[in-house]
Amino acid sequence: MNRFFESALKKAATSAVKPNRLLTLFTQLVTKLRNVDWSKVKVQSAKEKFMVMGRLIKAYALGEYRDISWRTILLVTAAIIYFINPVDLIPDLIPITGFTDDIGVLIWVYNHVNAELEKFIMWEQSRVVL
Repeated sequence: MNRFFESALKKAATSAVKPNRLLTLFTQLVTKLRNVDWSKVKVQSAKEKFMVMGRLIKAYALGEYRDISWRTILLVTAAIIYFINPVDLIPDLIPITGFTDDIGVLIWVYNHVNAELEKFIMWEQSRVVL
């Protein structure tokens, strides 16, 4: 783990207990996702993975979904903070390669909490009104 992700974990520990901070992170995530040139990102599923994580922290912040471990909330929040922060292991301003570390963190976190994210997705789908 790099020092930038460790810093994101520390910020996540204080942010994850404050619903307003989680909702602000969600808004910042959506904004950043809109501004990324996804045609240059080699992992095309990255955007959707970030969106799942964003929807999870939003539902958690609103008190709609709480069937999740603290560890998962912490890791997901840290991954989002890491992605939003332009100054990390490889600064986002560097064309094409700037998001390489962000995608690496995303994949690492997603793989570590995959079972809980899948459970969240199933919960989301059960709420869809036909």
